[in-house]
Amino acid sequence: MAESDRNEPINEQVVANMYTAMRSELNQIYSKITELEMDVSEHSLVINAIQPLDPSRRCYRMIGGVLVERTIKEVLPAVQRNKEGIEEVIARLNEAAERKKKEIADFEAKYKIRIRKSDSEVKDDPNKKEGSSQGVLVGPAGSSE
Repeated sequence: MAESDRNEPINEQVVANMYTAMRSELNQIYSKITELEMDVSEHSLVINAIQPLDPSRRCYRMIGGVLVERTIKEVLPAVQRNKEGIEEVIARLNEAAERKKKEIADFEAKYKIRIRKSDSEVKDDPNKKEGSSQGVLVGPAGSSE
């Protein structure tokens, strides 16, 4: 048996599980990116709030769950460095997401995977004519049986 044969999925259930796991990983990456983008916006708010203030003014910063007293002169550069670090992580996660999307696309092409629309997506299809399927059957207007 060749080494590539051992890495091949055995049946379509295994392929489906692998595909679901890959999609889940991609969703986790996107969730983390969203979370970190919120952190960047919070850091920006803090930077914009304390930048115009007197550098010798006292401020408080949470470090590892402990609130410490510092001056703005000490805190501002640290907050800016943290923001830059988070932005770098976001950039790396975006690259990882692109690689994962390509991996998923290659996997879809290799195993000829097509996504079926669920019932809710079919109902919400914007190309569908409004009122075409309301689920109500009405007889002719003049019949009184």
